[in-house]
Amino acid sequence: MNALAASLAARTATPVIPAARLPGIGQRAQALLTARLRALWLLAGFVGIALIALVRIGSLGLAAQSPAQASLADALLPPRGEITDRNGAPLARAFPAYALRLNPAAMGDSGSPLVRSPAEIARELKAIFPDIDEARMARRLASGKAGYLRRRIMPEEANKVFALGEIALEIPRETDRFYPQGSLAAHVLGYVAETKERTGGQTGMERVLNDRLTDPAGRAKPVPLSIDVRVQGALEDELRRGMLATNAIGAAGVVLDVDTGEVMALASLPDFDPNAVPPSGAPNETNRVTGAVYELGSTFKPLSVAAAIDAGVVRDLGKVWDASPVSVGRRQIRDLHSHGSSMNVPQALIYSSNTVTARVGDAMGAERLRKTMIDLGMDSRPFIELPARAKPLWPGDNWSRVTNMTVSFGHGVAVTPLHLATGYAAMVNGGIWRPSTLLKLDPADVPRGRRVFKESTSSRMRQLLRMISLYGTGKSADAPGYRVGGKTGSAEKAGVGGYKKTSLVSSFAAAFPMDAPRYVVVVVVDEPKGTVASSFQRTAAFTSAPIVGRLVPRIGPILGVQPDETRDVDISDLKYLVGDAK
Repeated sequence: MNALAASLAARTATPVIPAARLPGIGQRAQALLTARLRALWLLAGFVGIALIALVRIGSLGLAAQSPAQASLADALLPPRGEITDRNGAPLARAFPAYALRLNPAAMGDSGSPLVRSPAEIARELKAIFPDIDEARMARRLASGKAGYLRRRIMPEEANKVFALGEIALEIPRETDRFYPQGSLAAHVLGYVAETKERTGGQTGMERVLNDRLTDPAGRAKPVPLSIDVRVQGALEDELRRGMLATNAIGAAGVVLDVDTGEVMALASLPDFDPNAVPPSGAPNETNRVTGAVYELGSTFKPLSVAAAIDAGVVRDLGKVWDASPVSVGRRQIRDLHSHGSSMNVPQALIYSSNTVTARVGDAMGAERLRKTMIDLGMDSRPFIELPARAKPLWPGDNWSRVTNMTVSFGHGVAVTPLHLATGYAAMVNGGIWRPSTLLKLDPADVPRGRRVFKESTSSRMRQLLRMISLYGTGKSADAPGYRVGGKTGSAEKAGVGGYKKTSLVSSFAAAFPMDAPRYVVVVVVDEPKGTVASSFQRTAAFTSAPIVGRLVPRIGPILGVQPDETRDVDISDLKYLVGDAK
């Protein structure tokens, strides 16, 4: 019993062998411990990385250098909306482009930013861009000044620059403003600048529509202008042809819808290319149609006659008026060419008589003529969206007798060609004056306008204007089948000390078709010279009227006016008044 108890006590007192010493149990425990340690280290690594990321994000936020986030509109829409003509043809749009930039810091040291000499690189750039000035480019590269070398380059040009191997010549990708039609309608569109000094639209409709074109809410929808690129191209082509043929210093023209005021084409020469405007601004930026004023001479005579018919001063077109020179104070008004000592009003318009028109104006009185000119907007800047709107040279509130007489035949007042176009539109469309616009109008948006002439007066003026083109100074503007009617004007330019006899402004204001007028065309040629092409004459009958005669057949079918030689204005009740005028 005691022996058994002692044996049990001895077994119970035997110490437990450590786990490490037990091969099976020790390995499992050690593996478990190792796994736990590895998991802890892995977790600690993740926590460390997260802390580092949080610290980095915080530092970027504090330094205001967090990556910019673009809105959905910025990601999907161009930065500037598109401008089109009335038919959807693109006139101005944003597109992805490449630029060429010098970055002196690209080499990472304070030495020369170029591997080779500036002269050598300039020579190779000249081979890629033939229009650059090689010597100027070499100086620009040698200066080491960071900045753009060219703002618009083609992908194939970018590849050639990249092949030069110059790290400092960077080719950033950026969005640029592009004018697919080149210089067409340059003065209508204007241009966009992106420099430190100037940004956004600078002139033309680019400036007018700047907020609309950059507004995310609206820039997805193109803005249609009123012009038609086909009519615009024809107008510019014929103006340029007439300008070069007479060695003129400039030309201007506008085609206007007489019922809506929409400008179908507007051109000023010389022009510029909005795709290549230097940082200093566009050359030839002056818009001669809306931003320059001229004494437009005899083109005012029909307006004065219309006012006189409305006022009842001219009731009988067969009445004979004195056509001899008019003496007013120290001034004498005379005709350029004498056609007899007396004339009726149709003859006075056909032969462009200053003396008869002056007497008609005198009989009407200054207040009546002045009111008509004000109703036609001749005393205010032209009504159009363009920022370039010149203020007329207006005689003021109290017209003297001589002022009234000279204004009646287009002297003593200077307006823009657009003033004249809107005045003629009111004269032939039934008597309603409307402001002009460069935005395409829906029929419901056409302004009601204001009545200036009676409808019967407008009908009579259509007859008289047609007779001028058939028998008078506007013969060279008559296009068969288009029933053109209009009036020439030739005026000496004002200068220091008086008028310059060697400098003329020749103009022609017309409408077609005169039996149902749709469009007014005004053409102005600035300082034409007598050349072989103009029969050595400088007056409007030989310089500006022929431009209209060539233009109308080109644009008529485009505008829906087909030639029809079986139709015309009925002038049978007036034709006998002009006798044997040919």
